[in-house]
Amino acid sequence: MEYKMRIAGMEHSLPLCRVTDDLYIGAFVVFGHAALTEACGRELLQRAPEFDYIITAEAKGIPLAHEMARQSGKPYVVARKYPKLYMQGVFEVSVRSISTDKEQKLYLDKEEARQMEGKRILIVDDVISTGESLSAIETLVQAAQGNVVGKMAILAEGAAQTRDDLIYLEKLPLFNPDGSIKD
Repeated sequence: MEYKMRIAGMEHSLPLCRVTDDLYIGAFVVFGHAALTEACGRELLQRAPEFDYIITAEAKGIPLAHEMARQSGKPYVVARKYPKLYMQGVFEVSVRSISTDKEQKLYLDKEEARQMEGKRILIVDDVISTGESLSAIETLVQAAQGNVVGKMAILAEGAAQTRDDLIYLEKLPLFNPDGSIKD
């Protein structure tokens, strides 16, 4: 089963994936879709508030953050799933998202945090659903003493569609096991 939709002026098909016995989601992955990532980045930047840095969570938001940084000329930071050897001290926060089956942690290097201090930070991701990843990144930005000026995603899924603090391109419905859209 798949769900076809138009995103940033381009047709795209999302395979439907089981989350629970009665909940399926449309799996949106921008990896490998350079033209779509470029178009989404362009449309989001047209709606973005003024910012100094972009931040996203590893991994699916990285192509979008990279493309938005390339187009805007502004730097981006990745909140990592695991501390890397080059990190000289880290901030960490726990997160549980709809697309993972267990609690994860996100880490931010203290040097990257220092660079974001007092700066206007734009949080971006591919899909926002429960908002757990978004909240975790916001906690990291606050720990770094950065100022969140915007939260953006390509797609808003489920309850995220009603958030007034989120800028997104398209709504992504939730699905029943037969592929029909949940009410």
